Amino acid sequence: MVFRYSLGELKSKMEGAGCESPAIVQDCVISQLPRSFSCDLAFVQKNWHLLAYILLAGSNNVVKNVEKVLLDKEMYTPSLDCMGLKKKKPMVMVQSGENHDGQASDDSLLPGLHDDTALDIFAWSSRSDYPNLACLNKNFKSLIGSGYLYRLRRRLGVIEHWVYLACILMPWEAFDPVRQQWMRLPRMPCDECFTYADKESLAVGTELLVFGRELSGFAIWMYSLLTREWCRCPLMNLPRCLFGSSNFGEIAIVAGGSDKNGHVLKSAELYNSELGTWQILPDMNLPRKLCSGFFLDGKFYVIGGMSSHTDCLTCGEEYNMETRTWRRIENMYPGSLVGTHHPPAMRSPPLVAVVNNQLYSADQATNEVKKYDKTNNSWNVVKGLPVRADSSNGWGLAFKACGNSLLVIGGHRGPEGEVIVLHSWEPANGNREGLEWNVLSVRERAGAFVYNCAVMGC
Repeated sequence: MVFRYSLGELKSKMEGAGCESPAIVQDCVISQLPRSFSCDLAFVQKNWHLLAYILLAGSNNVVKNVEKVLLDKEMYTPSLDCMGLKKKKPMVMVQSGENHDGQASDDSLLPGLHDDTALDIFAWSSRSDYPNLACLNKNFKSLIGSGYLYRLRRRLGVIEHWVYLACILMPWEAFDPVRQQWMRLPRMPCDECFTYADKESLAVGTELLVFGRELSGFAIWMYSLLTREWCRCPLMNLPRCLFGSSNFGEIAIVAGGSDKNGHVLKSAELYNSELGTWQILPDMNLPRKLCSGFFLDGKFYVIGGMSSHTDCLTCGEEYNMETRTWRRIENMYPGSLVGTHHPPAMRSPPLVAVVNNQLYSADQATNEVKKYDKTNNSWNVVKGLPVRADSSNGWGLAFKACGNSLLVIGGHRGPEGEVIVLHSWEPANGNREGLEWNVLSVRERAGAFVYNCAVMGC
């Protein structure tokens, strides 16, 4: 669940809803509750972000009125007790939020509300507002920095997908598709070699991992949503590049690739973002590089790639995390999907994405989106791509899953220069006539080549 408005936009929304005169709190202008608030339960249910904003303003009278409304209406709010999280509160939660009479006390996280209710409100509010909330006081900063809210969001099923991009004329940026908002990340404190070398990226949990080479060898830089800073990530047990990878919640698996000497690998490793550790997994059946990875039906797959500098692979491999075994799947990525017009080493890894547990591929040769038939181990054409993938052998183009949508992100050269265009399409809507790709955003002065892209859902 995501919300439409930022904290800065709520004042105007509230004024238009018949609000009383504004109050000044901590140098910020806020508004009181709409007069109709107490008699309009639907308003409360649909505007948790508004409720959170009012509560954070610090007006005790408003807070007590809100709590009375919630109790009078018997509105259901998931508590930590019913989710088994009561014993897993972060260290910041020193006070219980209750006095001896069983009522919420002013020592709670949000005065006038029980801590469980306050945490639910924070979890349901948009994570775009978390940096602003962290600036209010030390309690909020510690809570958000602990990562507890993101764990609570996962248990509540609250997920927001952001797109992270690195293009030729800009550093890393994040894009919020719901709010249509671009956010620039801090500059990565890497050396010059890492800046200009080829890189690979992966989003896992609340971390963005960027893999590349520094003067001293392979390196991994990590951007954390909790600290909003870059830091070094521990290296794999066997550092590599040109590997296949994918995330599944707080874990990610990388498989294959090339080592520092150019040898093609068949080893694989699992990264746990909660622990910050790498674990060696059993080897695949075949070595492969320039491959792609994804999770499907709870299992990890690797398809495509090359077993040597000249030999392409059409088979795939499936890793079962319960049995810790690999299974080879013949002809899972046939040669028709990669084309034969250019040498294998010049082609990009397979452009694949999983939406609603269905696998899709952007065909580099025919500029078509194809869907994988799990039963028949075959591919069927779904629709055309909004950009050409064959012009650069699939390089410079991102094909990603973002919630229920497929994203195609690529460059476009127009009369006013080069831009990056973000296209989206929901497969669930089918391919009815007139239902074309939707343009989410156009990023100007960003070049026309996508070097790295990752989608983070948390």
